[in-house]
Amino acid sequence: MKGTVIATEEFIERQSTVSSKRIGTHWGWFIAAWSVAALVVLPVLAVIFLAFTGSDGGGGVWAHLAETVLPGYIVTSLKLMVGVALLTGSIGVITAWLITMYQFPLRRFYEWALLLPFAVPANVIAYVYTDVLEYAGPLQNWLRDLFGWESPRDYWFPEIRSLGGAVVMLSLVLYPYVFMLARAAFLEQSAALRDVSRTLGCNGFQSFWRVALPCARPAIAVGLALTLMEALNDFGTVDYFAVRTMTAGIFNVWLNMGSVRGAAQIALCLMVFIVGLIWIERHARRRQRQFGKGDQFRCYRRPRLATGWGWLASLACFLPFGLGFVFPVGVLTRHAIVYFEQSWTDRFVEYAFNSFTLSTSAALLTLIIGVLLAYAKRLDRTRSVQHALKLSSLGYAMPGAVIGIGVLIPLAGFDNAVDAFMRDSFGISTGLLLTGSMAAIIIAYVVRFLAVSAGAIESSLDKITPSMDMASRSLGENTLRTLWRVHLPLIRPGLLTAALVVFVDAMKELPATLLLRPFNFDTLATNVYQYASDSLLEMAALPALVIVVVGVLPVIIISRTIVASRNEV
Repeated sequence: MKGTVIATEEFIERQSTVSSKRIGTHWGWFIAAWSVAALVVLPVLAVIFLAFTGSDGGGGVWAHLAETVLPGYIVTSLKLMVGVALLTGSIGVITAWLITMYQFPLRRFYEWALLLPFAVPANVIAYVYTDVLEYAGPLQNWLRDLFGWESPRDYWFPEIRSLGGAVVMLSLVLYPYVFMLARAAFLEQSAALRDVSRTLGCNGFQSFWRVALPCARPAIAVGLALTLMEALNDFGTVDYFAVRTMTAGIFNVWLNMGSVRGAAQIALCLMVFIVGLIWIERHARRRQRQFGKGDQFRCYRRPRLATGWGWLASLACFLPFGLGFVFPVGVLTRHAIVYFEQSWTDRFVEYAFNSFTLSTSAALLTLIIGVLLAYAKRLDRTRSVQHALKLSSLGYAMPGAVIGIGVLIPLAGFDNAVDAFMRDSFGISTGLLLTGSMAAIIIAYVVRFLAVSAGAIESSLDKITPSMDMASRSLGENTLRTLWRVHLPLIRPGLLTAALVVFVDAMKELPATLLLRPFNFDTLATNVYQYASDSLLEMAALPALVIVVVGVLPVIIISRTIVASRNEV
């Protein structure tokens, strides 16, 4: 009995020691999580600070903007959002419903092919279609030769470089957000709901409109919110089409009018738009709850459409895929082959190296920080850490132009403070250490894409049973060694996916790169933008094609993951 008491006391003492160590260790993870959250929030706070400070408190600049250009920026941005929401919503929902519910020719192919436009940057597709459809392009030249028209007064042709053109171009590459989430929602719906609707007299369309669509509304709302945030982030397309959105206004006010404070004030308006968009999305689905009876993943035998209807459904799926991927990639490939010798130069190799260096650095840093955040959440389930993770995801909701300004302000302040200290203390001028450097671009990439990495890693970690942690700790391993020897090997696929997605997103990022890049420093994205601005699509084809090819790989991985996670026939 005495031995049992002693053993019990030793066990309690050992557990107390482990608990105290765990608390101390968790404090380290807690501090690390909030440090990352502060890093992400700092650019947002910097924009707000600059917008409301200055010699005149920012009021004079704000009043001038409000009386002149700001209302036009806001109205144009709203029109762009409405147009993109309607078009992407229609394309994404219709194709997702057809793919999920019916059997028709090439359905299996379109399951993953409809995601491929993700890989094409919006500004690239805008350059391609402008080159083909403008007045001096091959299509209008052919029409004039065919019908004998001599001037624009003889016929009408839609203007590609317009607000409507920007809506179409953005929709062709952003609809996969809605398609992916809507399809996942349709797949997860209980088959009993559809069966009951059919027994109550609903035909296929009525079952879709009255049952499936309302149940999928939360997922569709998330897809539309992501689509609209990307549309507001776009700069290359709207700038090329002379569509004055708020993102284009930030560049115009800063670079052309020379007012950083005015750019910060427009950026603040854009942030209000984004926050409002997130609030509307969450408010619209706050009372939406769906519960299945356990049959939502049962095999669903799709009815085969009749020959005519089947090919019509196949055509409906081909149009967004063909217009958003096949045609622009075909044009770029042709130009890249014809002008390969002129395009493959030392400068092109330098720009490609810059892009790969920046993207690789951003991917590695977001991977490390993403692991830190996800593991901190696993160790510490308190509400405080949950808030830190939410704040760390704020950067993905902010447009690149806003983050660019937000990163530039504290970096410039740091550089000026170091330079002043070195001048006063040692009589040495350090100049700009971080501002206008590759480090500034990498920081902006990390802030913008951290949510992507952390989300993928957190999802992978959640699939590991807590008993693995307990077993490792019982063998004397601390949290760091448990992470290194147990968790990281198990979540390797999730780590690779997260790194790949961030790498591709960084390759395509244009607004932040334009604002923060050093002098005489270009990436593939900025190189494409400059060539296209000079109407040299042929020279822009090769770097644009490289960006597209790199972007195809994660799209295929995401598509296979979706298909593999569903039990389909």
